Amino acid sequence: MSDIIQLLPDSVANQIAAGEVIQRPASMIKELVENAIDAGSTDIKVIVKDAGRTLVQVIDNGCGMSASDARMAFERHATSKISNVNDLFAIRTMGFRGEALASIAAVAQVELKTKKNGDELGTHIEIAGSKVEKQEVVNCASGSNFMIKNLFYNVPARRKFLKKDSTELRHIINEFQRIALANSDITFSLDHNNMPLFQLPASNLRQRIINMLGKSMNQQLVPVETETTLVKIHGFIGKPESARKSSGDQFFFVNQRYMRHPYLHKAVTEAYSNLIQANTVPAYFLFFEVDPKIIDINIHPTKTEIKFEDERAIWHITNACVRESLGKHNMVPTIDFDTANKVDIPVNTTNTDNDEPTIEVNPFFNPFETQIPDTSGFTGGGSSNSYNSGSASGGSYSPKSTPKNWEQLYNDFESEKGTMPFDDIQPDTDNTYEETTTEQEPVQQTFMSKGMSEESSSGASCFQFKNRYIMTSGKSGLMMVDQKRAHERILFERLMLSISTQQSMTQQSLFPEQIEFNAEDTIIVEELLVDLQMFGLDLNKLGDNSFEVRGMPVNMEKMNPKMLIDEIIEAYKSGEVNLESDLKERIAKSMAQQSSIKHGQFLTSEEMDELIGQLFTCQVPNYSPDGKPVISILSNDEIETRFK
Repeated sequence: MSDIIQLLPDSVANQIAAGEVIQRPASMIKELVENAIDAGSTDIKVIVKDAGRTLVQVIDNGCGMSASDARMAFERHATSKISNVNDLFAIRTMGFRGEALASIAAVAQVELKTKKNGDELGTHIEIAGSKVEKQEVVNCASGSNFMIKNLFYNVPARRKFLKKDSTELRHIINEFQRIALANSDITFSLDHNNMPLFQLPASNLRQRIINMLGKSMNQQLVPVETETTLVKIHGFIGKPESARKSSGDQFFFVNQRYMRHPYLHKAVTEAYSNLIQANTVPAYFLFFEVDPKIIDINIHPTKTEIKFEDERAIWHITNACVRESLGKHNMVPTIDFDTANKVDIPVNTTNTDNDEPTIEVNPFFNPFETQIPDTSGFTGGGSSNSYNSGSASGGSYSPKSTPKNWEQLYNDFESEKGTMPFDDIQPDTDNTYEETTTEQEPVQQTFMSKGMSEESSSGASCFQFKNRYIMTSGKSGLMMVDQKRAHERILFERLMLSISTQQSMTQQSLFPEQIEFNAEDTIIVEELLVDLQMFGLDLNKLGDNSFEVRGMPVNMEKMNPKMLIDEIIEAYKSGEVNLESDLKERIAKSMAQQSSIKHGQFLTSEEMDELIGQLFTCQVPNYSPDGKPVISILSNDEIETRFK
């Protein structure tokens, strides 16, 4: 029987490796730019066409390669960074395994021009599907110029699963930003379809963040700096008011290498507890410097997941340094001890003379006697705290100040048999009695829950519970309606109807508002621009990453447009949207959630009646746009059983 175990051809092995290392055009850019940084480049240009499907070109002014090195660089596991196993525990370069170029050459058409500094001529190599098609001497600039054409041209199944251009471009921008932030001393540029997206000159970290994310970030950055025996942390965090619902401005770096780390992300967000709104994320740009021996960066082919030797200690240090920076720069609210115009509460000391008020009580006074007894023996000593006529505030009570005919208040005891005393009498709302020489009429107090008006409690068909739920009676029992979810359903169906009938209404703004997004979010807004305008959001691009809001949808004029669009962006990022109907529904859902009334908002009886009326004109009144229940009914039978 013949042997069945055999070695895979290099081309097949490289394609298998490419499946792990090269997932999309952004993966190529990451590998090529990291190699350029390791080559000592000070100026790196990235040129992309059709979101990387057609062309990815990376030009650097690094050390370049000789003819033999240029040929060897495309062999699998060829590297200049590791010579023995001990080097794996002291890695400070970006690339080191030598799989990137071999993987790229296996699934694309590659062209390289490179020349070492000091050489007169360079080398030109063309490779396709792991096969070298041409190698020749050429006159070129010092450094390296990689051109990757037609990614996955020989693997149609992989090419078919690439996302649409806008999605792939967002991934490219993400990778580019991560590398550019970690290397602010290098000049970077990124062009897409002959249009410049980034022009980043060499600068310090703060200026790199501003150049990349916009001038508005300048006022939102809080510096972070701490050093321990285990780790040194520096960078910037965002002010609490700059927290957004859409993620994207969160960056961790370890020894200048970007990493994802949900555990440390929680350390940062917990430091912002009670400072930012729920479901919002603060911006942060944090750099960790640690001994390479206590981390493992080789646990994932993309090298974006890093394992720390003592993650718990790193967590506490990160959390503490963020809290310290927030407190040091007055981002945490403090207790105000200013006593100006405040009530002066005297402090009791051993030297303080305590003059306690003396209260004298007439032991002969009986309010149920029709004749006032002789009180000649009672002095009724005056006191500064004695009651005034008819007052109910405290101190001694003089019978001479008793209101006349006070006993008539209790006439109903005998005249109305079978009734409980005080049924029609309730105390005055301000807990005081007015002195009068005529019969005193009791003051009726309205009995209502906090936050309710007299209007809503006087026989209205609806009433509000905890400013969150609307309660109303129905044939089958007590109906409870979540006011926010009900309003979401109403707005959602109204927005979808306006789209189907193409009758969206816009309320033009008297003073248009200018808003700014980062590069990734700008691409999303541009893609959604037509759909947003269909919903009545009049948005116009001004240039770069800024837009002008000239009008809002009717009934949403008071909404914050930046928050509304952030919510739509986050919903869009949460999943790939292919169908136009799905995209429109997602936008409508986000707009309805952002524009609806909030829990805790007080509603008048007319507003509650109108909300309930509009809810039951909806096609699906029982559920909110995201499928949560709107109505709950406490049946008549269940109510009756509670009183048995």
